[in-house]
Amino acid sequence: MYEHLHSAKPTNILIEGANATMLDIDFGTYPFVTSSNCTVGGVCTGLGVPPNAIGEVIGIVKAYTTRVGTGPFPTEQLNEIGDKLQTIGHEFGVTTGRKRRCGWLDLVVVQYAHVLNNFTNIAITKLDILDSFDEIKICTAYTFKGKKLPLFPASLDTLSEVTTEYITLPGWKSNTTQCTQWTQLPENAQKYVQAIQDFLAVPVKFIGVGPKRKAIIEVY
Repeated sequence: MYEHLHSAKPTNILIEGANATMLDIDFGTYPFVTSSNCTVGGVCTGLGVPPNAIGEVIGIVKAYTTRVGTGPFPTEQLNEIGDKLQTIGHEFGVTTGRKRRCGWLDLVVVQYAHVLNNFTNIAITKLDILDSFDEIKICTAYTFKGKKLPLFPASLDTLSEVTTEYITLPGWKSNTTQCTQWTQLPENAQKYVQAIQDFLAVPVKFIGVGPKRKAIIEVY
């Protein structure tokens, strides 16, 4: 690692985080977290990479939101929508095999992750799971006791009682798994991706439309 980082000819090194930001022991939804730092800072503390050596930070964002185990989950859908996302998306915990809890995309959480990690760009995964939905919702704000919260709440008690605000977009009702270019995506799928990008003010660079390695659209 040291030789690559400090060589006369710099080498690109890809580092992948194993867990999501919200499982970070310091900045996640403690105590419903893991035992390490899952943010980009974990690259420094876990691997000994100096902060100024970190270049591009790609935020991996599922097209909807999931969680394994207990803990607050504001956009969770305890209904046929959640069941449909779980079934089509094959949402099971990798280690435990437990069913993942599923809900609409929570951009308040993603925005908080961006605050912590400072994403250079975003890769949206599993967009194809939403192919058959008539309409799709995106959470854009939390309210607590009638007041809109400016940021993701620091208190777990507050998070457990927030009310979610959504925007509703029309579904595209067509198969995206064969799309290989941005222009091939249905118009409403493009609008969904654009809504995410506009809210976060971070460009979407990659879009996953299936489980195969080649099922990735490189937007730019």
